[in-house]
Amino acid sequence: MSQQETMGYVHSVETFGLVDGPGVRYIIFLQGCAMRCQYCHNPETWAFTKDNAKTPRQAFDAACRYRNYWRNNGGLTISGGEPLLQMDFVSEVFRLARAKGIHTALDTSGQPFAPDNAEWMARFDAMLENTSLVILDLKEIDDEKHKALTGHSNRNVLAMAQYVAQRGVPLWIRHVLVPGLTDDAEGLRRLDAFIRTLPTVRRVEILPYHTLGLFKWKNLGIPYPLDGVRVPTQEEVKAAEDLLHVRDYPDAPKE
Repeated sequence: MSQQETMGYVHSVETFGLVDGPGVRYIIFLQGCAMRCQYCHNPETWAFTKDNAKTPRQAFDAACRYRNYWRNNGGLTISGGEPLLQMDFVSEVFRLARAKGIHTALDTSGQPFAPDNAEWMARFDAMLENTSLVILDLKEIDDEKHKALTGHSNRNVLAMAQYVAQRGVPLWIRHVLVPGLTDDAEGLRRLDAFIRTLPTVRRVEILPYHTLGLFKWKNLGIPYPLDGVRVPTQEEVKAAEDLLHVRDYPDAPKE
């Protein structure tokens, strides 16, 4: 597939990101997401509109202007929305980056993962060849709770985590902690047990639920399902981090 055919539809970029991968990152946020997470702080990325189109070369060249900031440990992250909905574009941008020795990170929720589709998996494998790190959101370990939270099963998401680990690609795992929704101790213990089966996990992060995206729901006229839900306390975050043994992993933040 030529670059001309592999257009990417970009929502926005962040030129100096510090949380979506190691070091200083240039982050490309792509349009479109099938999940409808109740706590989503970027609902404006759900819609897939074909504006702000870029070729992989255009997107890569724009990122490379900031290469001096990356030094030895930064790089390029593609996020969303859900970047796997535009996988061929991601694959080509990452190919260009890796050819220049640039660290590449895919920030995904895994929802499009299609292990029973051989053609899709061949394209996924091609992308993984040039992916330095996969940052994967594991939103909820219980499948029924996951469906209620996101509108989708988590079975293929967990299968993706296992597949990426089997391929030897480093993983960072993230979990958003929502009081009364994704913070039950038994669920966190099950999540911990699953993560421990993945040999390439280098970091586990608890992301405390926040309401900074609430105004976006209101602006879009979408009813906010978690209206009135509080943010977790520092003690609750620490308890969840202890249950997930976040300090045991090699890329854990330094205290």
